[in-house]
Amino acid sequence: MRDKVTRRATKRKAIYPGTFDPVTNGHLSLIVRASKLVDEVVVAVSRNAGKSPLFNLEERLKLMSKVVGKLDLPAKISVVGFDGMLADLALQMKADVIVRGLRAVSDFEYEFQMALMNRKLARDVETVFMMPALSWVYLSSSLVKEVALNGGDINGLVPPEVKRAIKKKLPVVG
Repeated sequence: MRDKVTRRATKRKAIYPGTFDPVTNGHLSLIVRASKLVDEVVVAVSRNAGKSPLFNLEERLKLMSKVVGKLDLPAKISVVGFDGMLADLALQMKADVIVRGLRAVSDFEYEFQMALMNRKLARDVETVFMMPALSWVYLSSSLVKEVALNGGDINGLVPPEVKRAIKKKLPVVG
């Protein structure tokens, strides 16, 4: 006879950090998939002063909140902004897991280095690497912005709300 599987008493929380400038369907795919593994996903939108974002932090938080609010997910989803070290945020939020997306082998070296540093700074927080769905492997926020800047069609790459916001910033968007 099989032993009865006992449900864990504690809830698992993941942080999915990024600049999300703009949020893409690839990002949403990872949020959906992560929500199946944990009880709560905190989408942590980074100010990231080292980049020149198309959208400011407040705009990115609003867009992310709007698009994840429309998803029907098994886990609770919250959206927060942050500036500083991810390890500090993970400890502050009492996260168990940091979710990071890997699109290609070229992403791995940087992500591996960051995961090791986060482990040193927040020993009890694990980093989980997730590959996007095959249909989104090529997709990045930078690529979406480049296509939009050159008048290309970004339908299907970003949610409609995000496309409208990009069109307001970059009138050349098709």
